[in-house]
Amino acid sequence: METTLVLLKPSCVQRQLIGEVVTRFERRGLRISGMKMMQLSTEILREHYAHLADKPFFPSLAASMQASPVVAMAISGVDAVKVVRAMAGVTNGREAAPGTIRGDFSMSNQQNIVHASDSVENAAIELRRFFRPEEIFDYQSGAFGYIYGDGECK
Repeated sequence: METTLVLLKPSCVQRQLIGEVVTRFERRGLRISGMKMMQLSTEILREHYAHLADKPFFPSLAASMQASPVVAMAISGVDAVKVVRAMAGVTNGREAAPGTIRGDFSMSNQQNIVHASDSVENAAIELRRFFRPEEIFDYQSGAFGYIYGDGECK
């Protein structure tokens, strides 16, 4: 099983789409292993977006990510990173396929509803950035045997 980070961005929070997006992950069979609402500081944004911090658009990006609290989630499942990224869709909502979160709820490259870790390695780094170890829970859902077939869980 993998655990990945998802941030429900201010565009999600302000548009009151939190429940809709969380429901999509749960209906897919992914487990919410941790969840909290938080206001992002400039320091955490500079760390999280270190690859963009020197770009001219970073102040606009930071302002959009601080427009309201975000919901940080640790989401677990088999191949969770890949599954969550596919569910999120491509970054630019105008280019995202219908049926993806961004394709259904976003028309923007920046106001694009969710952040999802892009690799198992980055997921581990990002989870440590947003969660203390005791805030991520390992439990098995009663539906587990109806989500995965025999031998599918690593």
